[in-house]
Amino acid sequence: MNVVGKSITALDVKDKSRGIAEYVTDMQLPGMLIGKVLRSPLAHAKIKSIDTSAAEHLPGVKAVITYNDCPGIPFGLGFGQDDWTILAKDKVRFVGDEVAAVAAIDEETALRAVSLIKVNYEELPHVLDYKDALNDGAPVLHDEYPDNIAFTFNIERGEVDEAFERADLVVEATYRTSQAYQAYLEPMAGIAKWDSRENLTMWLPIQIPYKIRMIYGKALGISPGKIRVIKPAIGGAFGAKFEYPLHLIAAILAKKTGNPVKMVNTREEDMEAGNPRVPMEINVQLALTKEGKFIGKKSRLFTGNGARTVYGVPITSTATYRIDALYNFENVRGKADLIYTNTAPTGCMRGFGNSQMTVAMELLVDQAAQELGLDPMDVRLKNAFNDGDLNAHGWKINTCGLQASLDKIDEMCHWKERKEEKSSSEKLDKIQKGMGLASCMHVSGNRPFFRPFDGASSIIRIGEAGQIILIHAECDMGQGQDTAFAQLACEVLGASFDDIEVAMVDTQISSLGLGSFATRGTVIGGNGVINAAQEARKVLMEAAAKMTEKPQDELDSKNSFIIDKKTGEELCTFAEVGSDYAFSHGGMTLTGVGYYIPPTVLPDSTYYGNISPVYPYGTHVAEVEVDTDTGHVQVTNYWAVHDVGKVINPVLLEGQLEGGVAQGIGWALMEDMYYNDEGVLMNPNFLDYRIPGAKDLPPIHTAFVETNDPNGPFGAKGIGEPAINPVAAAVLNAIHDAVGIRFYELPVTPEKLRKALLEKKA
Repeated sequence: MNVVGKSITALDVKDKSRGIAEYVTDMQLPGMLIGKVLRSPLAHAKIKSIDTSAAEHLPGVKAVITYNDCPGIPFGLGFGQDDWTILAKDKVRFVGDEVAAVAAIDEETALRAVSLIKVNYEELPHVLDYKDALNDGAPVLHDEYPDNIAFTFNIERGEVDEAFERADLVVEATYRTSQAYQAYLEPMAGIAKWDSRENLTMWLPIQIPYKIRMIYGKALGISPGKIRVIKPAIGGAFGAKFEYPLHLIAAILAKKTGNPVKMVNTREEDMEAGNPRVPMEINVQLALTKEGKFIGKKSRLFTGNGARTVYGVPITSTATYRIDALYNFENVRGKADLIYTNTAPTGCMRGFGNSQMTVAMELLVDQAAQELGLDPMDVRLKNAFNDGDLNAHGWKINTCGLQASLDKIDEMCHWKERKEEKSSSEKLDKIQKGMGLASCMHVSGNRPFFRPFDGASSIIRIGEAGQIILIHAECDMGQGQDTAFAQLACEVLGASFDDIEVAMVDTQISSLGLGSFATRGTVIGGNGVINAAQEARKVLMEAAAKMTEKPQDELDSKNSFIIDKKTGEELCTFAEVGSDYAFSHGGMTLTGVGYYIPPTVLPDSTYYGNISPVYPYGTHVAEVEVDTDTGHVQVTNYWAVHDVGKVINPVLLEGQLEGGVAQGIGWALMEDMYYNDEGVLMNPNFLDYRIPGAKDLPPIHTAFVETNDPNGPFGAKGIGEPAINPVAAAVLNAIHDAVGIRFYELPVTPEKLRKALLEKKA
């Protein structure tokens, strides 16, 4: 390998580090106006009337809009719940709900105008906890869902009841995971502009530029083909940046004024009206033999949807059954309800439901191991899948690196030796130490997410000066995906990395793409890039053979040179071949087009079918120190090993993994969104919503297992979401190891831990 496997600096690093990368918030268009939103101060209320007259007469205000200025088309994100409108119609359902909006010549004027809009509300009873929303007499958010249940998911395989009857041990526990905020640097933003032919161009920091055209087309009452989406640099996303009302509000304001309109959330708006992680209550029952073999699993989930349906439907189903590819449970049953509440609508965050269930399962596995008197690592090894296995739902696991990750992490942190040493020592000190283990799996692509098609495509052009342009339709959100794609292309072409550029995603130019979700980028998008590069190389070598008058089978390519395969002699450059080709083809540059259709299967009505081409695995170990006086937990060491199939770029891979660990530690110990009794978010800023800082993080030791999956690009698997999935469980298991207390709710704050220690002492 000349390029793949090398720690090449990410393409965008220099621009970002110098502050010259252009984000939506940096962009200026001629005549551009600034938009701002009037948001509801109440959790649940009828809108009796809206008076916009004072705002409309404020100098500098160009437009004020309410629901009556919008097309009025109810819409949703494709899961059957059309519970969105661009602005609130007759009722608000959470504090922060979008009621009206203004466009003005500057931000100060827009904010002043928003403050002049008068809304007459009739306050209604509200419900904030998703379990309370199921009670008889609970306030109903949407008349179409009188029980407040937006979606119910059921799945079952095998003889579950029989398995539990013959089990030597059944363990059961109920866990609650918090509503965490994605905490990206760049808040939700967008620019909208219409042209004279009624075409809408939007500059959006978005993960799915093509899919949103379908959703926004329906909401605006226009063809998706009339919408162009350009994706500039994104200041982080972590799953949050999918469809969002702000974009559509900007489009309505731009239409009414005839000017481009830019809208950017404040941090407070972003937190109170963004789409944070879906909170869950998860009851899990696990049936085992006395040897520690799993023979059955039952789960019952209640998940918080918030006030409207974002991606709660697939997140809820994912949480219920994706874990069934981590271990072979043999017989499984799961049920989940997605429930409306008068809180911020919840959506995607790194891990997409699988992270929530991984917390529950990995805590319960440790509990089961303790009750059986077995080492938690041995229990995991005993239940791991093998290469070529089929799980209960028809998922084909070509390569499973779970056992290898467990062996590797034991080698790195001396798990069994240190556990034995710890168990023989007495706990006398104020500071107690502990170690915790957790494993995980995920997908690299998810066939049911978008039913019309699965796959990816790319275009590669080699110009007259030898410049290589890669055009694709996936989304780099800062994870280094463009760099990995460029490495794959250069490896296939035999090109120098210095000669390649990756084009900005633009739906007017790029082919259709599904974007960034389900850890699909490297595998699905990467295979599309490889196929385009192979086609471009074929054309390149044909042109080089003609130009050099040598047989094609005697030629090869390296470092952007055409070389003699036998002698290694450099015969000509890509630039020379590219110019000869372009000049002899009327200016058409040498081009390769390729696409990849993964060998996945759209699940049937029972959810049976192979949903991903590859399945990545991993294992983490956390070491903690617990201050038994204050309840403070310090993670002092962390080890993470992942099955990534094949390492494409070591430094980017390490960065992804370290970032996932940092996020997971925050989720485990500090992150939650707290509402008061009136439904007002009490910590909508980074002063009150704590995320880990440098002093909160330990040394992170990473390593990778290369299983070289036949379906991955050069054997690679994804890393984005698996990186966070086991972290919270590893930390909580370490806390139990330190102080002997099991926690069943995230986050484990010093207050909770100190209270539990006092109760244990009493």
